[in-house]
Amino acid sequence: MEKLTEQSSRYIALEKQSVGTLLQQINQEDRQVALAVQQALPHIEAFVEALVPRMENGGRLVYIGAGTSGRLGVLDASECPPTFGIPADQVMGILAGGDGAIRKAVEFAEDHVDQGWKDLKAIAINEQDTLLAIAASGSTPYTLGALQQANRHGLLTACVVCNADSPIAAEAKYPITVLTGPELITGSTRMKAGTAQKMVLNMISTTVMIRLGRVKGNKMVDMQLSNHKLKQRGIAILMEETGLDSQTAGCLIDRYGNVRRALEAI
Repeated sequence: MEKLTEQSSRYIALEKQSVGTLLQQINQEDRQVALAVQQALPHIEAFVEALVPRMENGGRLVYIGAGTSGRLGVLDASECPPTFGIPADQVMGILAGGDGAIRKAVEFAEDHVDQGWKDLKAIAINEQDTLLAIAASGSTPYTLGALQQANRHGLLTACVVCNADSPIAAEAKYPITVLTGPELITGSTRMKAGTAQKMVLNMISTTVMIRLGRVKGNKMVDMQLSNHKLKQRGIAILMEETGLDSQTAGCLIDRYGNVRRALEAI
């Protein structure tokens, strides 16, 4: 398999470039990412259409990956409960090497082909759930092994990869391939490939939550009001939706602790 993400950078002698030149070159490469994601929109749409009814019936969305890919899954999953007010386990991120690998790389964690499924069994993965494998290379053993077992156990499976004709894409029922090409630093997929993966995960989780009714109009009415800024945002939403003054809206937010419940009470 030819790995576009591993091909040599188009740029040379980076260490001799000025800061301004380096920034311009990185920005030039990053401009291509959204266009690459656009090409994958039909595949993203097909996956979301299959995912939503499963989550409506109680299934979970589980991301799995290693290194940057796995960390991006953990990040997206961790942002869903405060943003959309869902249970902490409805969207989950599993990372090769465990939670400790979020901050510090765990050597060879991605090379264990059986460990991914063991980690999934630890969260009681079942056939109602959906597994989304994330791997820039499309061939990470940890992620591929988990995907293979998930298919054998009847889960809905998908992937986000950045190389064509990859083993992981061949295994996933809903493959999403975003061809971001060579990186500025050869093989450093934390750059364009990572940006593309973050964009796709944002698109998936946001669209799913909208379809699950977790957004009203364009407002986060189910967000967790866990700090002063978010409480003020909740008050502003309530004022805009109802025409109430700030004091009355604030009292309702304090009483119900949630924008949606306050709106329903009104």
